[in-house]
Amino acid sequence: MRKLFKQHTIAMVYDFDGTLSPQPMQEYTVLPELGVSPQAFWDECQREAKKYNADAMLTYMRLLTEKIEAKQTHLNKKKLRDLAKGIRYFPGVETWFDRINRHVRETSAGKIKIKHYIISAGLKEILEGIKIRKYFERMYASEYYFDHHDAARFPTVVINDTSKTQYIFRINKGIEDINQSINDYMPECERPIPFENMLYIGDGLTDVPCMTVTKNNGGFALAVYKPRNPQSLAVCRKLARANRIDYFAPADYRAGKTLEKRVKLILDVIMARIMFHREQFTFQRGIDRP
Repeated sequence: MRKLFKQHTIAMVYDFDGTLSPQPMQEYTVLPELGVSPQAFWDECQREAKKYNADAMLTYMRLLTEKIEAKQTHLNKKKLRDLAKGIRYFPGVETWFDRINRHVRETSAGKIKIKHYIISAGLKEILEGIKIRKYFERMYASEYYFDHHDAARFPTVVINDTSKTQYIFRINKGIEDINQSINDYMPECERPIPFENMLYIGDGLTDVPCMTVTKNNGGFALAVYKPRNPQSLAVCRKLARANRIDYFAPADYRAGKTLEKRVKLILDVIMARIMFHREQFTFQRGIDRP
């Protein structure tokens, strides 16, 4: 029997584009730097992927390197990090993490930890420069191989809507290094962050695989939509009707808004379950004691 109860950590897992930031990160960073119209670029990606029956993510990463080379622009890792300073966030995002961390700390009297993660189809090289980087335990995103000239050549990591789920399991098992296999069996009681201690936050249909994995294993999922955007709201309603999320709310992360209230409600449920399981663990260990 285990000597210590170790499953006392909550994981909040976020998509990035459309979830924490209104537009894809490329539209604030590399595309303006190249003087490329975002709409024209994404339309070209769709045409190329269809033409060559290719993966959409690989296509966009290929086209991006081709645009960089065609413009004879040197966008190395440092430059991409620096461009991240231009990313805009939904209201309240920059103070969100301190508020959520404080809520968990105060509600649990410091006995429960919370960790934040990003799983994004965007670029890791850009995410490393975001203003809110310090709040994340780990960020999983697509990455490039950079040659000896520090120029992006080809993808080394590609994350799409289905491959995102791999990283949910990595968080669950505590095997966060992508070079380590997650296929070996691990008993549920030994997993550092059980699924029921997880909350996934996304904004659309590309988040469905992660939402489904999280919810089907006892965790929670929440969707956000752009305020005053009927199409974004319609997607959230579709997710709710299909029972793929527990709640949806406007992407307004400010104190006292609907999103914060619903997230705190979910966190309170998770914390109550952790405290229940901790007491149950202590009780089971003492059953045969005099």
